[in-house]
Amino acid sequence: MLSCKVSDDIKLAVPRPKIDGPKLFNLLDGQREYFEYYLPWLKLTKVANDEVEFLQMTNRHMGTNDSLNLIIWYQNEIAGMISFNQFDHLRASADIGYWLGKKFQGRGITTRAVQCFANLGFEDYGLNRVIIQAAVDNEASNAVAKRAGFILEGTLRQNELLDDGFHDENLYSLLKEDL
Repeated sequence: MLSCKVSDDIKLAVPRPKIDGPKLFNLLDGQREYFEYYLPWLKLTKVANDEVEFLQMTNRHMGTNDSLNLIIWYQNEIAGMISFNQFDHLRASADIGYWLGKKFQGRGITTRAVQCFANLGFEDYGLNRVIIQAAVDNEASNAVAKRAGFILEGTLRQNELLDDGFHDENLYSLLKEDL
């Protein structure tokens, strides 16, 4: 497995679609009500093969340097995912997205994964700026951004569409020179 070590317990790894897809699907499907509010794309993921196809697509995007999606592993168990959703090559920037299964939360896993992933972006992808956008009411994602050392730049009005309508979104950034 192609992976990047975050700590003794945490690693980030390139997805193996046919092996990891069903496991990721089961993790998401078992907590669907919890995740669907902030991950609206989950409604389109109805069976394990949907996740397999998604991972195949993300691996193709990695090959074309359009995005990067990695699995978060905790103690050799799939815990979630982290991604550069889109590289902006002109501005040498990318935005990070992440989610983590409920049973893995509260251990600092996401914060450490975000820090490692941002460093990967700076060192291996030539990024100058990494962005996190989080709905204002998504306390967990906002807390991760702050703990990971990202700076709040401002609030984007009605910038994120969730099930119940548009929500304001906080914009955080970390620059290579901030490290």
